[in-house]
Amino acid sequence: MILLNPGPVNVSARVRQALLRDDICHREEEFSSLLRDIQSKLIQAFAHDQDYLAVVISCSGTAAVEAAISSAVAPGTKVLVIKNGVYGERMAEIARAYRLGRFELASDWTQPPPLDQIEMALNDDPSIQVIAMVHHETTTGLRNPVEAVGELAHRYEKVFLVDAVSAIAGEPIDLEASHIDILAGTAGKCIQGFPGVSFLLVRDAFMETMRTYPKRSVFLHLPSYCREDDVPSVPFTPSVQIHYAFHEALVELLDEGVDQRIDRYHRVSRYLRERFRGLALQCLVPEEHGSNTITAVWLPAPLTYVELHDQLKAKGFVIYAGQGALHSKIFRVANMGALTQSDFEGFIGALEQVCQNTGVET
Repeated sequence: MILLNPGPVNVSARVRQALLRDDICHREEEFSSLLRDIQSKLIQAFAHDQDYLAVVISCSGTAAVEAAISSAVAPGTKVLVIKNGVYGERMAEIARAYRLGRFELASDWTQPPPLDQIEMALNDDPSIQVIAMVHHETTTGLRNPVEAVGELAHRYEKVFLVDAVSAIAGEPIDLEASHIDILAGTAGKCIQGFPGVSFLLVRDAFMETMRTYPKRSVFLHLPSYCREDDVPSVPFTPSVQIHYAFHEALVELLDEGVDQRIDRYHRVSRYLRERFRGLALQCLVPEEHGSNTITAVWLPAPLTYVELHDQLKAKGFVIYAGQGALHSKIFRVANMGALTQSDFEGFIGALEQVCQNTGVET
């Protein structure tokens, strides 16, 4: 089955084979060595040996974002949550669940957030300490302006927190140039590993700052995963075999090259959009704001999502529904994972057949 949903993704044979490695105890040196190597490869791939720590947690991407938000906001301050999709709204939901002070800034789901409104919020409310934003809104395939918002965070001396769960290894990102203090990512999307393990890249100095904040969660308290001497800590039983596969996926990523993988995703997304246009299908997000890995497409009459999904699945391709107000109006196609050009050509052929068989005008 070809998975065109935004995670879990199709993985390579070598990543799948890594699940079959020997059983080990997570308190032994073998696992400690594995964890250190995973952290080293994360820094090599995404932080370029700058002043960041990698924290690895056995959890979903959402839990990694929750760990970031619940750990990063100082008592008596607020987090400015930028919401232009379901995952921005989820960040706000997390802040509400922890009863954190917050300023929620909602904007159009198909456009980047207005920078002037962000700056106005920072000027109007000096108690804002953290700016939280999604890099790639999986809801719509919208790429948000991390660099521009990071520049605002830097200018106003705010902590910049980024949900890069569906962006890391799929979109270019420079942590230092974007002034990112804490970034959440996961294994099971553009890194092409399995779900079940996620990570955070945290600026060294900010980790020390977070140690002075109250502990709001037992499992998701970030300083618990990193001792004060920067030695990784394993406070709870991790998903050992998933770590093996994550390590192999990182080796595979570095073998391919991070920039090369991003370029591969970019080329495939452009191919898909060109073919969609050839079928008279309309994309939701303007091309200049579209991501490298997800394309949201308006459902063509008379097709319903269920009809389109089921007919494509029968041909070996899994697509993804819309979310929120877009649930019955769009379908989404992700081009993450260990897939080939022929896989995408096969998908377009199957989509064309479904359109022809159901009376869609192309």
